Amino acid sequence: MAPELRPGADFLDVARAILEAERARLAALLPGPHELVLVGGSSRPEALTKGDVDLHLRVPAEDFPWVVDTLRGVYQVVHPEIWQPTLATFAVEATRPTGVAVTPAGSEHDVRFTRTWQRLAADPALVAAYNELKLRHRDDPAEYERRKSAFFDSLQAG
Repeated sequence: MAPELRPGADFLDVARAILEAERARLAALLPGPHELVLVGGSSRPEALTKGDVDLHLRVPAEDFPWVVDTLRGVYQVVHPEIWQPTLATFAVEATRPTGVAVTPAGSEHDVRFTRTWQRLAADPALVAAYNELKLRHRDDPAEYERRKSAFFDSLQAG
């Protein structure tokens, strides 16, 4: 059965509360510079989402290894098969299903997350295209992920 998709506006307040709680947690753990931002469908009021919360933690490249090691003691590792030298992913215990992707600032993965969500935030037509993609392929998660990746590639390049 396909997941129910709802507007991000339905989840934005709780997503922002989770973001602030995790910012406070990370401020105590990470003394160096870092930035935690809200991305994904729950970050855009008009975007369709299942209601999960996606966070993106940007850290200096030289801090990436020790930050990832530190977070292994705080969060649960998820999707280790997609980990790269510039990407680590974790599950966050919160009131909504929440994940955090960690990237070194300026890396390929950092630019991908940052640029695509900045472009979506600035262009309602891109959000409409994103929503259409979600609706069209929600019954086939593998196809959705493939097409979403291609869509995000086009946003990053554009």
